[in-house]
Amino acid sequence: MHTNTKPLLKIGLLGYGFAGATFHAPLIGHSGRTEVSAIASSQADIARQAWPQARIVAGLDALLADPAIDCIVVATPNDTHFDFACRTLAAGKHVVVDKPVTLAAEEARVLARTARDSKLLLAPFHNRRWDGDFRTVQALLASGRLGHITHFESHFDRFRPAVRQRWRENALSGGGLLYDLGPHLVDQALLLFGAPHTVNATVAAYREHAEADDYVHLQLGYADKQVVLHASALSALEAPRFVLHGRRGSYLKNGLDSQEDQLKAGLRPGQPGWASNPPGLIREVDGALDLRGELATLDGAYVEFYRAVAASIQDGAPFPVAPDAAVSVAEILELARQSAEEGRRLPYVAKQW
Repeated sequence: MHTNTKPLLKIGLLGYGFAGATFHAPLIGHSGRTEVSAIASSQADIARQAWPQARIVAGLDALLADPAIDCIVVATPNDTHFDFACRTLAAGKHVVVDKPVTLAAEEARVLARTARDSKLLLAPFHNRRWDGDFRTVQALLASGRLGHITHFESHFDRFRPAVRQRWRENALSGGGLLYDLGPHLVDQALLLFGAPHTVNATVAAYREHAEADDYVHLQLGYADKQVVLHASALSALEAPRFVLHGRRGSYLKNGLDSQEDQLKAGLRPGQPGWASNPPGLIREVDGALDLRGELATLDGAYVEFYRAVAASIQDGAPFPVAPDAAVSVAEILELARQSAEEGRRLPYVAKQW
C-alpha cells in the first residue's frame, strides 16, 4: 500500500472523454498522492456522477483561475493540446498533456522551452512506459540474457473494421493511428535504444470510409539493429506484442498489457488482479546450452505516473518522462509522415531547442 504524509496534489482535469474518464481520473484518484479537484467538461452530468467530490466547471479558464489547483491535465482532442498547454504554463501552473503532446515538432519545442524557462513541470502522458510487458522488456535488456539485440519489433494491433464518427478517426483533428498509438510505440523504442539514424514509414488508410490513417509501419534504423513499430486497425489475429532477437536468444510476448481493458471494465489500482499479465516466451542459447520456457511478466504500474507527478511538484524529484521525450517523439512522427508521403527512408537529426 502506498502511503504519503503530504497533502494530496490538487489536479484539474480538462476533458472528460475517453482519455479523461478512462485513464486520467481513475489514476489520479487512486495514486495516493493526487486528487481530482475539478473537472472541466461538456459532459458535466457524467463527470459529476463519477466524481461527486470534484467541482465541475465550464472550461480551462475556470481551472486556471482556481488558486488551489496545482496542476492541470489536458485530455482533449489532439489539435487542442498545444494551445491549452501554452495557456496553462503561461498561467504559472504545471501541466500534464495527453499524447501526442503536440501535432508539430516545433510546437513541442516551444512547450519544452516554456516549461524549462518557467521552472514548471511539462509531463507528457507516456503512460505505456508502465505497461507490464514493456517493463519486462526493459528488465530483460538490462540483464543481457539475450545478448546484443539485432531486431526489435513492437506491435499495437487491433481489429476495428468499422470507422466510427469521433475525432480520433478524423484527420482534421489530429486523429489516426500515427498520432494515437505512434507516440507510445516511438517513445518506448527511444527509451530502449536512443535516437535512430533513419526513419522509414508507411502510413495508410485501408478501412472503408476511413478519413484518417489506420495502418502505420515504422522502421527505425540503427547501426547495429533494426526496430520495427507497427499499428493496425485491421488485425483480426494479432501479431505478438513484442519480439526481440539477440545474439544469445529471443523473447516473444503475446497480448496487450491488461491495464486499459481493466480500467474500461471499472477495475481500479490496488484491487485484486489489477495489472497482472500472462508470461512471455524466452529461448536462451549459449554453446551447448539451449533453454526454452516462460518468462514471467511484471505487473503494470500506470498509477506510478501520477505518483511521479506529485513527487516532482511537491518533492522536487526528477520526472521520469522529460519534455525532451515529447520533442523527440514529435520529431520522429513528423519525419514518419514525410517518409510515407515521399516513399523514402529519411535521416533523423534531432534539433536543438
